[in-house]
Amino acid sequence: MIAALTDLTIRYGKRVAVDGLSCELAAGEIVLMLGPNGAGKSTTLAAIAGAVLPSGGTIVVEGEDLATAPRAARAKVGFADQPPALYDFFTAEEHVGFVAEARGAAAGAAGEMLAKLGLAKIAARPCRELSFGMRQRVGLAAALVGPVKLVLLDETLNGLDPHAARAARATLRAAADAGAAVLMSTHLLGVAERLCDRVIVMDKGKLVADRRGDELEALLAPGPAALEDFYVSLIADEGPT
Repeated sequence: MIAALTDLTIRYGKRVAVDGLSCELAAGEIVLMLGPNGAGKSTTLAAIAGAVLPSGGTIVVEGEDLATAPRAARAKVGFADQPPALYDFFTAEEHVGFVAEARGAAAGAAGEMLAKLGLAKIAARPCRELSFGMRQRVGLAAALVGPVKLVLLDETLNGLDPHAARAARATLRAAADAGAAVLMSTHLLGVAERLCDRVIVMDKGKLVADRRGDELEALLAPGPAALEDFYVSLIADEGPT
């Protein structure tokens, strides 16, 4: 088991953003997190990454409790937030290289990861000059580079052209096949259907569905719109909040 959340609760004043969430993430799986805006997805990802302090519950990454051993737990996590937090005056390779060095990655790991994601040609460009899609991919490269065991992606596949999306999917699958767990939020259901091993759905801070294995295969069997239909059946459209 790569990570375990137990009764995770996050409050902002009187508002409960995450309400008693419990789930486990296993090596080799790509988990899609669905839910409407405000469901608690981004807050959950940020909490696992150590960027948000939980109000209650526990987060354990490869046996390290985030509350009592934060540095050891966070060292195993790669996080691509939204929008990606890049050092704008670094080049793309310098940014990913900085992260790689901090994680103790092998020499050349940054360049190799950028190449996998189709970014070799822009490696020497400052991050401040990059388009939205390129920034997304640099953020993804930084999340994946080095000995990462848990990859957290917050809408990171948004804004990618078809070639970039294909490279991103292949790189994520390779990371999972190498033993990492990937937890990603996205509204791009078509992309997710081709990639995910498991689907979890959040609403109002709670986990309302968890499908994997045979259950997931049966869910997706009807065709391309099956995941959307499943999601809509669970989440009522309540309009802007």
